[in-house]
Amino acid sequence: MRNEQRVHWAAGDYDRTMGFVSRYGQDLLEWLEPRPGERILDFGCGTGDLAAKIAGSGADVEGVDISPEMAERARSKYPSLKFHCADGTKWRPDRPFHSVFSNAALHWIKDAEGAARTIADCLLPGGKLAAEFGGAGNVRSIVDANFTMLTERGLESGFALPWYFPSIGEYASLLEKNGFEVLIAMMVDRPTALEGEEGMLNWLRMFGEGLVPETERAASEAWLRELSERLRPKCYRNGAWQADYRRLRVLAVRKA
Repeated sequence: MRNEQRVHWAAGDYDRTMGFVSRYGQDLLEWLEPRPGERILDFGCGTGDLAAKIAGSGADVEGVDISPEMAERARSKYPSLKFHCADGTKWRPDRPFHSVFSNAALHWIKDAEGAARTIADCLLPGGKLAAEFGGAGNVRSIVDANFTMLTERGLESGFALPWYFPSIGEYASLLEKNGFEVLIAMMVDRPTALEGEEGMLNWLRMFGEGLVPETERAASEAWLRELSERLRPKCYRNGAWQADYRRLRVLAVRKA
């Protein structure tokens, strides 16, 4: 099973089928409270929609994402903004920021310590982090069904999730260790509708590649189709698919 941070994305498909990711991130902007003239970093910016939304406040916004496809699409959509393609565990800016915003990105970075250090190093003393990402128990139905498939085939040994889904205590402690004071940390259950008759399959194609073991990589489409069908009794209701999202939301400041 591959454990490295995911790099390559189908950015166009992401925009067409996964628009809910940015929509759900918009209310996190109330925690960010961007102000004109502030330097703000969108950490794991994807295709740039929320960076552009933040820039509408008059803030000076930049984005960083490890995916060259995501960064390039963000640049093409929002040419007036600056987007960096870089590893979020190692990148350092030329100048520090007043705030860092991150939506639906930190669970993709298995080196959570490296990401926390980067975010701290990106911030001025007293600078703010407003983040939301998958928390403990996120997409449990998908994870459990996939583990059942692995077990049936004798492939469960050595299996590791492709995501980092921490508890509140785990992540708050990590931030404190890396120079933050945590002001708010909360877990939010957010059942999320997936559009279309193949909504779950499309979600798995976009986000679930790491659930397929290396030995089955050549038949990954068949694996994901079987997983989708196994999820139908639990996740398909009244003609619509739903994923059992559970999000960890954090507001913290970098200590002086």
